[in-house]
Amino acid sequence: MKIKKYITIKKFLFLALCLTLTFCAKPKAEEVQQKEDCKLQYTKAAEKWTDALPIGNGSLGAMVFGGVSQEHIQFNEETLWRGQPHDYAHEGASVYLDEIRTLLATGKQLEAQKMAQDHFMSDPIKQIHYQPFGDVYIDFENHDNFTNYKRELDLNTAITTVTYSVNDVRYKREVLSSFPDQIIAVNLTASKEKVLEFDLWLDAIHEDKSVLTSGNSQTLVVKVKEGVLRGISTLKIKTDGHISNANGKLQITEASTATVYLTAATNYIDYKDVSGQPEKIVPETLAKIEYLDYQDVKSKHISDYQALYNRFELSFGDNGKSENPTDQRILDFSITPNDPQLVALYVAYARYLTISSSRPGTKPATLQGIWNDKLTPPWFSSYTTNINLEMNYWPVETYNLSECHEPLFDLIEDLSITGAKVAKVHYNADGWIVHHNVDIWRGAAPVNASHHGIWLGGAAWLSSHIWEHYLFTQDKAFLEKRYPLMRNAALFYSQFLYKDPNTGYLISTPSNSPEIGGLVAGPTMDHQLIRALFRTTIEASKILNTDQKFTSSLEPMIAKIAPNKIGKHGQLQEWMEDKDNPESHHRHVSHLWAVHPGNEINYQDTPDLMKAAKQSLEYRGDNGTGWSLAWKINFWSRFKDGDHAYKLLHKLLSPAVKPNGKEGGGSYLNLFDAHPPFQIDGNFGGASGILEMILQSHLGYIEVLPALPSALPEGKVSGIVARGGFELSFEWENSALKTVTVTSKKGKSCKLVYGDKTIEFETEAGQTYTFDDALNKK
Repeated sequence: MKIKKYITIKKFLFLALCLTLTFCAKPKAEEVQQKEDCKLQYTKAAEKWTDALPIGNGSLGAMVFGGVSQEHIQFNEETLWRGQPHDYAHEGASVYLDEIRTLLATGKQLEAQKMAQDHFMSDPIKQIHYQPFGDVYIDFENHDNFTNYKRELDLNTAITTVTYSVNDVRYKREVLSSFPDQIIAVNLTASKEKVLEFDLWLDAIHEDKSVLTSGNSQTLVVKVKEGVLRGISTLKIKTDGHISNANGKLQITEASTATVYLTAATNYIDYKDVSGQPEKIVPETLAKIEYLDYQDVKSKHISDYQALYNRFELSFGDNGKSENPTDQRILDFSITPNDPQLVALYVAYARYLTISSSRPGTKPATLQGIWNDKLTPPWFSSYTTNINLEMNYWPVETYNLSECHEPLFDLIEDLSITGAKVAKVHYNADGWIVHHNVDIWRGAAPVNASHHGIWLGGAAWLSSHIWEHYLFTQDKAFLEKRYPLMRNAALFYSQFLYKDPNTGYLISTPSNSPEIGGLVAGPTMDHQLIRALFRTTIEASKILNTDQKFTSSLEPMIAKIAPNKIGKHGQLQEWMEDKDNPESHHRHVSHLWAVHPGNEINYQDTPDLMKAAKQSLEYRGDNGTGWSLAWKINFWSRFKDGDHAYKLLHKLLSPAVKPNGKEGGGSYLNLFDAHPPFQIDGNFGGASGILEMILQSHLGYIEVLPALPSALPEGKVSGIVARGGFELSFEWENSALKTVTVTSKKGKSCKLVYGDKTIEFETEAGQTYTFDDALNKK
């Protein structure tokens, strides 16, 4: 009997051990969701918009303030813009092209700028604004005296939560934006029955608006000023309490739980069609969740979100500071940058913002993602293509969110159409072109002012994202589908390039080095972009075995394009003339494009140019607006100087609001990037720079820990992606690699580099290869 009992106990302990090892080896989603270092958390409500926490599903975005007596949720729908279908091309502009070029070639810059301003700019001169949609307000009476307040955004679930106590009752609110159901959900609960009471209503800052309350729902109708778009939003509430309405508000009493569902739509279909029917779309969307409870909606939302988010994980080791409120962590980091997990949180937050603002089928992320509370937002909250739009997508392939790149490709497809008209009307050329700014109507003409609006690199830079997506995914079908976009951009430049009468080189003119130096002939950045486009178009045509007749014509042109030059200060010249000012600390460092995100200038092939580029960056200095700091982090990572990159990360993760009350480059309390004001590109560019510290693959091989800062001596990453179709996991300790695994998605040859160690090996698709710190196969 004792022996039998002993065996039973032994079996029980063995099973318990197995279960323990199973759960420890691979935590369940519910357990992962509780990790404090994957949360933004605060001990007080948002006082202003840049304190509020963002949620989004690609098309519906909101900022949640987390107030106690009053909750405010300001929301957006991605297609609500001013304006109407319009191509902006200026008929007759090409007549003036040769004269503008001649003026620039003879040193008459001001005359060239005036002529271009008068005859070459878009019609009209300005583009159109992205608009906020509306606001949800929830008032709670007698909640002024509260305790134990906590507000957080859980990046593992994409849910923002507010909890607090009034007397002996614990109140909780969860807010999410669901991609599967295309709704925003607000769930309210209380720890006691029938004590939840509040007023609920919709509003908007639009002049032309109306609100209709009926039963358990309220509908907001808005029409934009100076435009053809209208929007409809409806909220519905489900509750076990009583619902009534008075004074334009829904009133809920004696409830234990309540859930508010909100959706919105506009009459926008695409950049040339505004015949949509939001009055049908909105009720149909809400009807689909009529018989679902909140837990169903929440479960679907988490499952959908985590299918993307859980592919990647990064840790730099936790020294205990992750338990502190996020605003305190930002402040502490600005004083002593010793919070490694805040750096990892920054990357996790960028991934969250990517998923929240750029899903397949939606529009790409604007300068502010999908979040905006102003009728006249900064820079119209549009798409600025001279860096900012592209920066939004720099890390997307590396941190394993490849399909979130798709909205950008859809935008490029549209621009290839509107940009074809601009190419013909402004330059009498075939192919397509886009200048420095784009709105929802896909305007491709030069806007605002000639001294910065006439910039010719947009089509080339955007096309580089098509090639990058192919390099990471090795998706030949994708390349075949999108190749015409690259090809026709290259066609434009092949006809646009102009033989400089002073040097004999092919140059880009008229153009600009964003956004410095005015209208010029031959900015270095343009030539780097065009060479890169020609080379990748040639390579793509070889892979696809097509279009060789056209691409063979590009090959001899590459050598004729004005080359990169080293100037009298040892700098990489920004222009054809050696006129760089070493005292200039301008935020744009455009002539270093070939260092990052390009790869023409590198230590392996062009060490002298790399040295000159580094000198240029040193002259520009370490200060900058948020996105400029982010770009410099990427540069210093490519220069293999991790400590200098971390120095700029220190600045990027410092409070945007300075002790004197003024704003500068850095981070707001909700970790939004500050230009200032808020621009989301710095969040994505900063994340890209952090990833460049630990992995680079732009030169045909994969380099692990190429620019590791001394401040990040330990860490681990899984699910990080390299060009060539490889996914890696690796960890390091005491600033030295411990182990690395490489999973081959496409069966390509792999070259792996760590320090002075290199290994080359053939792979099979779907197979994983593990190596030790000396790159010996395990």
